[in-house]
Amino acid sequence: MSLNMSLNTLLQHLTNGVSLGSLYALIAIGYTMVYGILRLINFAHGDIFMMATYFAFFSVATFALPWYLAFLVAIILTGLLGMTVERAAYRPLRNAPKISILISAIGVAYLLENLAIVVFGGRPKAFPAVDLFMDVVRIGDVAVQILTFVIPVVTLAILFILLYLINHTKTGIAMRAVARDHETASLMGIDVNRTISLTFGIGSILAAVGGIMWGLKFPQISPLMGVIPGLKCFIAAVLGGIGNITGAVIGGFILGIGEILLVAFFPALTGYRDAFAFILLILILLFKPTGIMGEKISEKV
Repeated sequence: MSLNMSLNTLLQHLTNGVSLGSLYALIAIGYTMVYGILRLINFAHGDIFMMATYFAFFSVATFALPWYLAFLVAIILTGLLGMTVERAAYRPLRNAPKISILISAIGVAYLLENLAIVVFGGRPKAFPAVDLFMDVVRIGDVAVQILTFVIPVVTLAILFILLYLINHTKTGIAMRAVARDHETASLMGIDVNRTISLTFGIGSILAAVGGIMWGLKFPQISPLMGVIPGLKCFIAAVLGGIGNITGAVIGGFILGIGEILLVAFFPALTGYRDAFAFILLILILLFKPTGIMGEKISEKV
């Protein structure tokens, strides 16, 4: 009986870990796509994720849209926001030193956070609940929300769609060419600016999907909610091999499952849950800087 109970508890924690890891993976893909194209860590990505939750919240609360339309509107607006950020903050600095683009990314992050505080208010808000996802199903003695199953399915579906897009379409070929060399891609007739803007749009759409599911799973949103998840998803991207989409997903799953199991087996370390991610980052940088699936890239001089 004791063994059975421990197995049930382990399964419960594993399902929660897979669900959390799926959320990390979705947001990490956005980091890794932008890095693959621009060699830029878009530190505003976590705040774009935050803005998506507010777009969804106000679409339901203010405009009384059904949840599925509200979520669709939030995804579209977030994609446009990502493309606008790229056009306004990153494109003018395309040929500037990398440090200038990095400073711009940090500036955009602070701008979005403070803009959200001014426009939306600093008080946390309750994210709209969707009864369809809140139902609980039982598998033996393990109780699992339907949302817990939905999140990894959506993540894996998006992964396969992205891999098909990148490997089997003209847009994907353009993305890979731009990632390899901007100037050569331009000489071959590829619209580099359009390709980079599209990449930001796709990354922001993934952040929106992740943000909406995050709001459903942890139904409280605030202007600073994207800071820690954004940093953790960056760590997940580094862990998997930044620049590699499959690696970002693997890194997200490892980080999510590791966090949940750490709290499950060592309850006294619950307060150090966030530190786990940063310790993992230090270890990866020390022993395998390219990550699990990353390739060594030589910098151009």
